[in-house]
Amino acid sequence: MHGIDKLRPASRGLAITTIALGTAISTLANTITSIALPTMANDLGASPSSSIWIVNAYQLVVTVSLLPLASLGDIYGYRIVYLSGLSLFTLASFCCGFADSLPLLVAFRAAQALGAAGIMSVNSALVRLVFPPERLGAGMSVMTLTVAVCSAAGPSVAAAILSVAAWQWLFLANVPLGLAAILLAWHSAPGNAPAGHRFDKISAILNALTFGLMLFGFDGLAHGAEPIVIATELGVGVLAGFAFVRRQKGLAAPMLPVDLFRLPAFALSIATSICSYAAQTIAQISLPFYFQISGGVSQSMVGLMLTPWPAVIMIVAPVSGRLSDRYSAGLLCGVGLAILTVGLILMRQIAPDARLEDVAWRMAICGIGFGFFQSPNVRAIVAAAPRNRSGVASGMMSTARLIGQTIGGVTVAMIFGFTHGDITSGSRLALSTAAIASAAACVLSFLRLR
Repeated sequence: MHGIDKLRPASRGLAITTIALGTAISTLANTITSIALPTMANDLGASPSSSIWIVNAYQLVVTVSLLPLASLGDIYGYRIVYLSGLSLFTLASFCCGFADSLPLLVAFRAAQALGAAGIMSVNSALVRLVFPPERLGAGMSVMTLTVAVCSAAGPSVAAAILSVAAWQWLFLANVPLGLAAILLAWHSAPGNAPAGHRFDKISAILNALTFGLMLFGFDGLAHGAEPIVIATELGVGVLAGFAFVRRQKGLAAPMLPVDLFRLPAFALSIATSICSYAAQTIAQISLPFYFQISGGVSQSMVGLMLTPWPAVIMIVAPVSGRLSDRYSAGLLCGVGLAILTVGLILMRQIAPDARLEDVAWRMAICGIGFGFFQSPNVRAIVAAAPRNRSGVASGMMSTARLIGQTIGGVTVAMIFGFTHGDITSGSRLALSTAAIASAAACVLSFLRLR
């Protein structure tokens, strides 16, 4: 299959189901393991600090792989990269289930992350092939809904699996789902005409150095590493980034789409995404500390308190996606982010021992705002790029989300360090910072109306 003109409505439904299934298992893989880290560390004879690499390896490999794999999608076809990513993800998941040491598990997790990056780097580009331009927002809303549901359900799914099986099944459960996704993708994922340029290996190396070292540096800031180590990692990362950007300016089809950043709609949409995901991450990391430590609320009750945010996104995202086919993303995202800012300010004012219903409606406001932002912004990023550059636009979109989430996590750690362990004042300062980031994203979004 080659493009939207050859896809009937039934075929479009099967194709979007295939893409959503791949996105779902790759998203769950990023959120499902954290709850089992203590058990994994004990079984594998590893220290708690070492076991963090089960999560960090996944995030690191995904971050440094997205843009190179998106470029490969433009060169050789999104279908090939997607199927290859699914296949590697499924095989690595199987291997993770039988790893008997921490180094082996971390290595297989890195392979799993490379497969997940193959899925995430081109999934939005595939959606663009499945849906005609006038229905692209509706298609993107399916992806937004999938990510929201899986992000919210990750801890619950992990708890359900661990209640009846060993931690190895957190990985083995991906195998039948991955095989089903491969079979569906083989029959229904659309293809695109390959580009004529070659893969730039030097750009891929500079990309890995830039994002890898910056990620290590930010992680060091969050966990109080030696200042000289942090400075070295960030300094070399910045230098590599400078060389990376300079090299892209001389390429006809750059891996880092510097040419697309000359388009105001694309540049402002990416900036909006970074600020918005930073705001969301700051809130979602700081609030559990605020309620559980400052308010003495149980862990299960904290889970209920946080649920309305993703639950409302599940309702709002499909609506905003369809609206984005008719109205400006700048307007829809701007309004949504204004609502999110109000919700964060309201959360900033609530007491740490507040009742569930008092928290729930404020979290629902945040969910409404973020839901109105997500789908239109995704559509704007992909639609702003030429069709033959959909891959790098999709990869840049995922990279922007990860950058925002990393900034958000580092910000919370630095604020908690600045307030010397005072969780109440630290959480309130964090929520104020989240509101500022959301307001900045709102301004950036409205600038697109020009």
